Amino acid sequence: MSSSNGNGRKEGSSQPVRSGGPKSKGHVNKSSAKPASAREVALQVLTQVEEEGAYSNLQLNGALQRSGLSGPDAGLATELVYGTISRLSTIDYFLEPFVAKGLKKLQPWVRNLLRLSFYQLHYLDRIPSHAAVNEAVNIAKKKGHQGISGMVNGVLRNVLRRKEELRLPEGLPPLKRISLEHAHPEWMVGRWIKQYGEQEAEAICRANNEPPSVSVRVNRAKISRAALIKEMQDQSLDAEESALSEDGIIVRSGGNMALTDWYREGYLSIQDESSMLVAAAVDPAPGMRILDCCAAPGGKSCHIAEKLDGAGEIIANDVHPHKAKLIADQAARLELNTVRTTTGDALELASKYPPGSFDRILLDAPCSGLGVIRRKPDLKWAKQPEDIDEISQLQLKLLDEVAGLLKPGGILVYSTCTVEKRENERVVQAFLGSHSEFAEAPDLPDSLKQLEALKHREGPGMQILPQDYHSDGFYIARLLKLG
Repeated sequence: MSSSNGNGRKEGSSQPVRSGGPKSKGHVNKSSAKPASAREVALQVLTQVEEEGAYSNLQLNGALQRSGLSGPDAGLATELVYGTISRLSTIDYFLEPFVAKGLKKLQPWVRNLLRLSFYQLHYLDRIPSHAAVNEAVNIAKKKGHQGISGMVNGVLRNVLRRKEELRLPEGLPPLKRISLEHAHPEWMVGRWIKQYGEQEAEAICRANNEPPSVSVRVNRAKISRAALIKEMQDQSLDAEESALSEDGIIVRSGGNMALTDWYREGYLSIQDESSMLVAAAVDPAPGMRILDCCAAPGGKSCHIAEKLDGAGEIIANDVHPHKAKLIADQAARLELNTVRTTTGDALELASKYPPGSFDRILLDAPCSGLGVIRRKPDLKWAKQPEDIDEISQLQLKLLDEVAGLLKPGGILVYSTCTVEKRENERVVQAFLGSHSEFAEAPDLPDSLKQLEALKHREGPGMQILPQDYHSDGFYIARLLKLG
């Protein structure tokens, strides 16, 4: 999780948080052991992310399920995990002078206890300072010894005493200032300044630290958007139409939508608004045969299938069998019978199907993911510049390989969830430069007309930045096969 971490990412395993204090020599009353608190759960997740390279969202979901936390406590644990990771480098910058031997020499759990406590003191005004400090000291006593708890107490109380002094230095160069103020690696900020200019780059970084909206996609094959919104409002949910996607609903209250009857019964899927635009760009019509080259976990394939109105076929391919099962499970939940899952390397799809087999092709390409930092803040500390160069080579190769499978007059949609031009418009420019039989489609479908304003950005395709609509950063290009 720290900014010194390399590239490696793995799904780490996690252990339940231990409850209760150290064992005494006498009788231990096991029934008095307290369940883990929100801060203990957050500390466990933050430490695993740093030590094991674990994904924060997976670790947090598992930890919350095991802990039994719900409501405000689950919300606090979530806020502490994502907020601390989002602001990591800024937190470390301010904390470092308060730790005599330096943050790097502390045990990982102690370092992360100080980080999540500082996040509360500096960034959250709804939590009383004494509560944040006392809870940190109690956790330090439970997990460590008196020396550690004394150090934690001293550091945090010193932070409180000098809270008004915690300001960034005046006169920093733009790159340094944006990186420190908005907690992004300097290499990343530098790339975005070159690509978008200082003002737009800072807006990207600022937006990445804002909480994401909860958005769901209505399954129009089963219910209209208006009817589903009315049902939600009748259940006292604050729900409204998405201004970006004709199939989207923003839910401002209601908790985890995946636990609702609407989700279980296939009336909705959980999806970001930007991601919903991809199916609209494919512009499917009943009777079409469509290929989704890299389809897992199946959100876009199923969205396309919902628009096919039961007539046609979508081949949803993924390289991993267990991920292909996720696609099939989604299609079954949504009661979509036009989705056919298949497993294989997308680079070898041309050997499985004859040329010109499909009316539409979607290549939602593997990418750096730098458009979804708001939802997965550990990405910005895990990625390195060379990752972008490597993945862009694969993206272009994938485009080259699947292009021949499209019928003349068909549309190939290339999309990513990143804001990197190296992975987006430059890949498309390189593809068009070597494929004279393709051109950027001249017109947008009616459901995407609201994105015309994005065409002022250079290059082919539409680049959505996270500050544009408070949705994920996303790139979508519609390429027409001439003939």
